[in-house]
Amino acid sequence: MSSCICLGPKRAGKTHLLKALQDPDSIDETTFSMPTIGTGIYRIHFPTKSPNGDNHKPPSADTQVNIPHGGKNLPKSIQILEIGGSMAPLWRQYFEDVKKLIYVVDTSNLCQISAAGVLFYSILTEPRLQNNTKILLVLAKMDYSYRQMRNEALLMLQMSKLQKQIRQQVTIVEASAVTKVGLDTIYDWLQRP
Repeated sequence: MSSCICLGPKRAGKTHLLKALQDPDSIDETTFSMPTIGTGIYRIHFPTKSPNGDNHKPPSADTQVNIPHGGKNLPKSIQILEIGGSMAPLWRQYFEDVKKLIYVVDTSNLCQISAAGVLFYSILTEPRLQNNTKILLVLAKMDYSYRQMRNEALLMLQMSKLQKQIRQQVTIVEASAVTKVGLDTIYDWLQRP
């Protein structure tokens, strides 16, 4: 099984997000993707940072990059298994040995947010994900949402209540595959041990 998986309801933006992380220039306002039926595997290469702190495009697969972090080298890339939203009843079969889990919610779709919250809660209560699994909640498609949507999405997901009831720490990031907002935060989260 993969040590990092990406889940979320159908049409939440998982594929777009992962493609944008693979190659930020590959996604724009005209990009269209079909809902994932089954699974998809994405190799994400982390961008290099110049001495002045600017991020550069992720290196190609054959580029060697060592990034020091507290005396340790961080990974150069990570493989992420995307599991389609239509496979939600089968997600549990993929939870063995998962170290990181990305959960994507479409904040521009108010009808989907509450249902996404129920799915998210069922994931957080899974015993195999209780102890060492890091969770990233991605509020996707923020470029299509209005300004207060983040707060409303968190309220509809009942995050303040969830945070008190669960063991895992959930990192929350607003993201857009089109405008690239949040991609640097996601890269940093993925790269951390």
